[in-house]
Amino acid sequence: MSIQPSLVPQCTFPDTLKEQQAALACNPLMARLNKSRAKLAADPHRPIYHYVNPEASLNDPNGLCFWQGRWHLFYQAYPPEDTRQHWGHAVSNDLIHWEDLPYAIYPFPEDKCFSGSALAEDDRVIAIYHGIAAGTMVATSSDPLLLNWDKLTGQAVIPHAKPGEPPLPYNIFDPCIWKHDGIYYALTAGMHHNAPSGKKTRANFLHRSTHLTTWEYLHPFVENDLYSRVGDDGACPYFWPIGDRHILLHFSHMNGGKYLLGDYDTNRQKFVVTQGGDFNFGPYAPGGVHAPSACPDGTGGVIAIFNMNPGKPTQGWNQIMTLPRRLTLLEHDQLGMEPAGDLASLRSDHRHFGDLALPANEDVPLRGVQGNALEIDATFAPGGAPLLELDVLCSPDGEERTRILFYRDRGYRNREFGHNEPQGSLLSIDTSCSSLHPDISPRAP
Repeated sequence: MSIQPSLVPQCTFPDTLKEQQAALACNPLMARLNKSRAKLAADPHRPIYHYVNPEASLNDPNGLCFWQGRWHLFYQAYPPEDTRQHWGHAVSNDLIHWEDLPYAIYPFPEDKCFSGSALAEDDRVIAIYHGIAAGTMVATSSDPLLLNWDKLTGQAVIPHAKPGEPPLPYNIFDPCIWKHDGIYYALTAGMHHNAPSGKKTRANFLHRSTHLTTWEYLHPFVENDLYSRVGDDGACPYFWPIGDRHILLHFSHMNGGKYLLGDYDTNRQKFVVTQGGDFNFGPYAPGGVHAPSACPDGTGGVIAIFNMNPGKPTQGWNQIMTLPRRLTLLEHDQLGMEPAGDLASLRSDHRHFGDLALPANEDVPLRGVQGNALEIDATFAPGGAPLLELDVLCSPDGEERTRILFYRDRGYRNREFGHNEPQGSLLSIDTSCSSLHPDISPRAP
């Protein structure tokens, strides 16, 4: 296999912020990205405030990190002149308004730059990722906007087995990185091929290093995982503290974004799972919440962002990012989730409705409220009603609508907390009537 350097223009930028900003202002690649973003803005299906890359397609978010007062988001990008995966790059002061930057990490000597994560230290940011036809790659950057990256050793630091060598006891795929007591740890993704049932299940494999260039394999990292399904894999892992526990975010090519909560046993270097759940409900596509990228927020929470698969064909672009969300630890090992970033800056044209009585089995339209980018802050008192429905994105004739449904007392009863624990409720989003266009692929409620 002959691997060639990328065909995408690549520049070395100055070392100071002022000089970098000046260089970006006259950079030909940035001019191309700006032109492409302006052209694609005419597409009525381009998002208004969710991040989407400026040209061609995107896939997994990678290496979300906070460096010198700014948030940096990297992602799987496919430049038009060389459609192998590169790491695209955007920067933000508030997690909501993003500015494009040049491609950050280019393939070579690896064939493609697949997914990975980043660790921000005091003096540098470390990126670790999967290099196709090579193995686990490590690159570092220390300039103000993380524009210049150096690949340590110039080759894979955890290489694939060479032809003719015995199989490795671990998978090499989509690594993440953290540091504990002066030692770096890398977690690679994969599956157990010899589980007791003989079926394949999620697995993640732990490695350690003192200086990033040579790594020692330890063992499978996760214990007591009762929450992964047969057929899940542990792609795109991110392992971070949350409250007084730890969280392992990851992606299943079967079910989409997922998480495991538990305790990090630093003596044995094992993650003992106590809870788990999904960020996506149903298959990962179409229209599903895909892979995560995550970073601690410094106050006990974790900031996470995901890519989302399209539910329709697009012209010249593909996929978007979710809004960022802040994850926190609640009672009973439950995961709290709320939007993150300066969402208030997006608000305008406020409407308020108070003390509305909702008659049974009747539509109650909210007059003067329309548009396809709304924030709804609502509190409902359903009383004894078994169902409450809120319809949004409705066509004038009502044939197209997206239904948000609250089913009272029709959820799960968690017997773990008591024999007489009340049955929970369910919230469902029904997109089956969101569009009548034949190219739209709605998700099951």
